[in-house]
This record gives sequence, C-alpha cells and structure tokens, in this order.
Amino acid sequence: MIYRKYSDFLKERFNEKVYKLPVKLDLTCPNRDGSLGYGGCSFCGEEGGSFENQYGSVEEQLLKDKVVIQKKYNAKKFIAYFQNFTNTYTSIENFKENIEQCLMEDVVGISISTRPDCIPEIFLDYLEEINKKVMVTLELGLQTANYKTLYKINRGHGIAEFIDGVIRTHRRGIRVCAHVILNLPYDDKLDTIETAKVLNALNVEEVKVHALYILKNTVLGNLYEKGNIELITLEEYKDRVILFLQYLDDKIVVQRLIGRAPEENSLFCNWDTSWWKIRDDIVEKMQINNFYQGQYIRKDMIV
Repeated sequence: MIYRKYSDFLKERFNEKVYKLPVKLDLTCPNRDGSLGYGGCSFCGEEGGSFENQYGSVEEQLLKDKVVIQKKYNAKKFIAYFQNFTNTYTSIENFKENIEQCLMEDVVGISISTRPDCIPEIFLDYLEEINKKVMVTLELGLQTANYKTLYKINRGHGIAEFIDGVIRTHRRGIRVCAHVILNLPYDDKLDTIETAKVLNALNVEEVKVHALYILKNTVLGNLYEKGNIELITLEEYKDRVILFLQYLDDKIVVQRLIGRAPEENSLFCNWDTSWWKIRDDIVEKMQINNFYQGQYIRKDMIV
C-alpha cells in the first residue's frame, strides 16, 4: 500500500463505492464577522472554501446532485458534505434542521467542515446521536502545526485549539478529518513532519492534503502580486507530500493529495498543472523508490 486511500476505506466500510455530495449554505465565519477577527484567513476568498454553484435547501441540493451521480456512475450510497465556511457557526436549531435534511436512506455519512475552535458542546451532543444513525465526520481546518504560521495567515486560532477540538470530538466517538496545506510560504519541511506527527499523536482518522492556491482579492493574493511571498516549486511540493506521508501513521485515511480551484478566480493554482497529474506523479515516485505511508514511524512506539 502506497497510502491509505479514502475511496478504499469507504468501500471497505460500506461494501461499495460511496460518493460525496457537496452542500453549500449561506454562512460566514467568526474570523470574518468580528467575533474573532475580520477578513478571514489570508488565503480565503468570498466562497469560503467552496466553488460549487449550489442553490436551494440542503435536501434540494442533495437530490439534484444524486440524480446526476446516479445516472453517471450508478451510485447507490452517498456522503453529504457541508463544505463552505464554518458550518457549526449558526444556531443549534438551524444546524439540526440542516443535518436532518440529510437523513435519507442512501446517505450513509455526513461530513461537516468547520473550525476547531468553533465546536460548542451542544453541537457535539447532537452529533453524537446522529453518529448512531450515519457515519459523522468533522473536517477541521488545521493547515499547519506551526503556530507562528497560523498567526501570519490570520487563522484566528493556534495549535492548542486544534488539539482541544479533536479531543472533545473524539470523546463523542466522532471521526475527525484534518485539513493541511503543505506549501504555505512560511513553512519548511520540518513543519511538514511536525504536522504529520501531531495528527498521529491525536489519532486523527483522516487527513485532506491541499496545495495552497492563491485567489484574487485576498490578503495573500495582494502579497503574491507584490512579490512579497515566495512559493516552493512543484517538485518541492511533491517531495513534501511524500515526506508527510512517510511520517503519517498508516492507519490514517488520506482523502486526497492535492486540491483545486477555478482558474478564473486564481492568481496561482497547482503550478498550472492538472491536479490528477500531480497526484499520479507523487504515486509513481513513491512506487519507484519504495516509499509508503508510515515508513518513518517506529511501530513499537505506537499504542
């Protein structure tokens, strides 16, 4: 096994291929509206991490996408994915209404993207009950284990808040997927290794790896246009992903190795290279060199 793929995990758990359906809500973030700060993360655009053109209620969005995916792939099982902004930054009443619209016979999981410092206990109480019906996963944005970088990109939280969020989520038996960006301009390879080690120590179940894309009309976009930040090369990014995987516990499921963004909104995205080519290059390099996930972990030290 080169790395533990999300698609393989879902097939093992649900005995067939499972498809994620994006849900987009009219939300914001405490780091944008003044509760924690203004402007959001320096890389975050107006879409809040989602580029799907989704409209209507949660149920309407899911039903519309299911028709397309069922016709194209003969799909039978789905995961509802609340994708944009901070999906727990709303009233508990609205949150419950949104989640309960997902409880259809063929929806086997619910993934909720949010901040690690925005998970009230009352939400976890509710999700603990929902987790008895379908697989619930909280997708928490970490980005890096370097707290100084977190400050520079205006995350509004540090590594301690992520640790706290994971611990409290795990107490309820709920899965955690950590989002990380491996080419932030303030990080180096040691940060890549440390981020993997933190996820291992916390027994995070899943990870989603992003390459930093730079959007127009963002703080990071302005810095990029002025030449005030420098990004690593594509080859360096591939090496960081491989290094990250080598230090990552092989029990952790890898949702993806790189993300993507619409070209029309981007100043920089994936070195003008197709995301699937970058992924395939990483896999090929690992195969040729006999690299694999968890390669640098001492198994006798893992409980």
